[in-house]
Amino acid sequence: MTDTQPLPTDPQALAEAVAAAMWSRDRAAQALGMRIDSVAPGRATLSMPVRSDMVNGHHICHGGLIFTLADTAFAYACNAYNRNTVASGCSIDFVAPGKEGDTLSAEAVERALAGRTGVYDITVRNSAGGIVALFRGKSYRIAGEVIPGNEPQS
Repeated sequence: MTDTQPLPTDPQALAEAVAAAMWSRDRAAQALGMRIDSVAPGRATLSMPVRSDMVNGHHICHGGLIFTLADTAFAYACNAYNRNTVASGCSIDFVAPGKEGDTLSAEAVERALAGRTGVYDITVRNSAGGIVALFRGKSYRIAGEVIPGNEPQS
C-alpha cells in the first residue's frame, strides 16, 4: 500500500499540487531565493530578490540570473497540467537592468498550446513595475507526469 493521494480534478488545485511537487525538488530556484507568488493552469508568477552576489562587473543583476528567473516561471506555467514539459527553445530581450536590493518578478502566460508544444511569454519586472526583460519560451511535452502514479479524482 502507498501513501499517494489521488490528483485533484480541479485545474487550479492540480496546478498548485504540481508546483508544490516541483518546488520540493527545485534546488536551483531555492538557492537563488526565488518564491512562487502564484500558479494557475498555463500561468505562473515567481519573484527573486537581487542579492549582492548576483550582480556583475557593471553592478547590475547578471543577465543569466534574470534568464533563470524567467525560465523558472516558464517551467512552472507549462508543467501546471501535470504533464512533464521541457523547453525546446527560448529567447530573451533585456530592456532595463535589475538592480541590487530590488526584487524581480517574472509572470509567465501561456499563449498557445497544441499537441505536445506550447508558446509562453514571460515578462520580468522590477519592484516599481518597470519591464526588465521579455522572454519567450517554446515548450515540448515529454513522457511522464510531474506527480507520477496518481489517478485524478472523480
